[in-house]
Amino acid sequence: MLVLRALLNRLRRRIARALLFRIVFGERSQGRWLPNTRISPSSCIEHEERLHLADHVYIGPFNFIEASGGVTIEEGVQITSHCSIVTHSSHRSQRLLGRRFVAAAQRPGWIAGPVHIGAYSFIGPHSLIEANTRLGRGTLVCAGSFVRGEYPDFAVLEGRPARVVGDTRRTDERLLRQHPELREFYEAWAKLEA
Repeated sequence: MLVLRALLNRLRRRIARALLFRIVFGERSQGRWLPNTRISPSSCIEHEERLHLADHVYIGPFNFIEASGGVTIEEGVQITSHCSIVTHSSHRSQRLLGRRFVAAAQRPGWIAGPVHIGAYSFIGPHSLIEANTRLGRGTLVCAGSFVRGEYPDFAVLEGRPARVVGDTRRTDERLLRQHPELREFYEAWAKLEA
């Protein structure tokens, strides 16, 4: 009986993975077809009409994107799993106003603003990108980082709060020396004007 139960559980997981959590190519954003963009069905996107995606974007499983203030995700961005991108923060207002929070015309302490993630950036698992954040292209956000503010191109960000701890071009250059045939592909996006 235990063997049969284990087999049924394994079959159930395979069916669920195949039908419910399969990531497929092809999305739409702002009326444009993005044939190479993939978003996991287990990710939650609120205010999708304010989410601006480029092509070749990957948004993995179990992410939360709250886009009421506008979120722009440029070409080639990878958002791994269990990440949150939020364009507002209401907890200060809620504490100040208590039950009046819902009906209040003015909400002191409310923070809101857009998020912009530059091309070919990578957002590590369990990271938080907060309102009024702009990440330059080629940015690497290390796992578990809390990011708020403006950061330059090719920054390596780490910590709570995140701070610049490196430059992705150092690693890129080492890899390009090992694979010189890839330099033209890299330079096609990395050398573009921001």
